[in-house]
Amino acid sequence: MLLFAYLILYFLLVFVLRSVLLWKKTGINPFTFEKTDNAHDYNGKIFTFITVLELIVIGIYAFKEEWYQYLLPFWYLENQTLQKIGWVLLLVSLIFVWFSQSQMANSWRIGIDENNKTKLVTKGVFSISRNPIFLGIMITNIGLFLVIPNAFTLLIISLSTLSINTQIRLEEEFLKREFRNEYKEYAKKVRRWI
Repeated sequence: MLLFAYLILYFLLVFVLRSVLLWKKTGINPFTFEKTDNAHDYNGKIFTFITVLELIVIGIYAFKEEWYQYLLPFWYLENQTLQKIGWVLLLVSLIFVWFSQSQMANSWRIGIDENNKTKLVTKGVFSISRNPIFLGIMITNIGLFLVIPNAFTLLIISLSTLSINTQIRLEEEFLKREFRNEYKEYAKKVRRWI
């Protein structure tokens, strides 16, 4: 039940509340995925699938204990030490993602915004990682796996890794076009992940 509450809080804070705050401040909808079949929008569908899968898996864990066996748990990884490490990662990642979004301020988007000009953010955590928000999301997925190690939380890590790496490359191409030499110089100094 606690894990399900955490997931709802996570989505409310880093997606819903952050989106509402940006929209109220700028009038811009940060959700940029549409219903086309290009690579960007297709990847948005994969993000949605992963989110729904997380809700289902954690819902089963929280509310249908008798179904949990069908998620193919890795019983040999189920121990309190790994669970505690997982919870630490979950909490740290929530704070890290929120903080990273705050540093992006009005430039934060969910996806690539072709219509509204933004600034290239290179300070704070963005001076250490070009993708701290995605890094935080990956830490969340690893934490989730450690708390409830099963085939589906491992699948979530796998799908997220592929989808996030695809999104990063799409965003890098956009940023190269948008900011040209400024982005190229930034990319020379700061690594993609850490």
